[in-house]
Amino acid sequence: MAGPAGALELALDDTPVRPPRGLAVLCHPHPLHGGTMDNKVIATLARGLAALGYDAVRFNYRGVGASEGRWDEGRGEVDDAIAVVAAHRAPGQALALGGFSFGGFVAAQLAQRLRTDGAPAERLVLVGPAVATFDMPPVAADTIVVHGEADEVVPLASVLDWARPQALPITVVPGAGHFFHGQLTLLKHIVTGAWHPRAPT
Repeated sequence: MAGPAGALELALDDTPVRPPRGLAVLCHPHPLHGGTMDNKVIATLARGLAALGYDAVRFNYRGVGASEGRWDEGRGEVDDAIAVVAAHRAPGQALALGGFSFGGFVAAQLAQRLRTDGAPAERLVLVGPAVATFDMPPVAADTIVVHGEADEVVPLASVLDWARPQALPITVVPGAGHFFHGQLTLLKHIVTGAWHPRAPT
């Protein structure tokens, strides 16, 4: 699809639920540290949200994979996410957002923009959000935040410091590192179990 800095590469995980409950847009980790839309945490979130009834779109930011453009320090990457939502969200369609690490920053910024524009997302899920290195905005009270106890990239303490003023609960996975190695199935179950999906109509 066309993005603000050129073509953007996408992947779609279709839900078996028809018609779908909504659209999910998922944001991957930092591209300068190897993050792509094929990251295992993002792929896990996509499968989980598809199981909940959302058509899940993953995409590569500008300059990643087959996406055109260059790294823009977070600004342009949020613009890329906005373009993906604009291209794929039908009028009035429910929207879920998810992000991992740097992608958590992108997803939270996207949620804030959409809320300001009067077209808010239905739900936001953040896994290992990069609160220590990027300016994370406050998020909705029902945001699902999952973090590894032993996260070696984003210290748990920094996430708690970000969440505390918002009285935002955090689900901590004991012993898990940043990438949830060996615990992706548990991560999926945490997210889908916390979602409380409505029965499809």
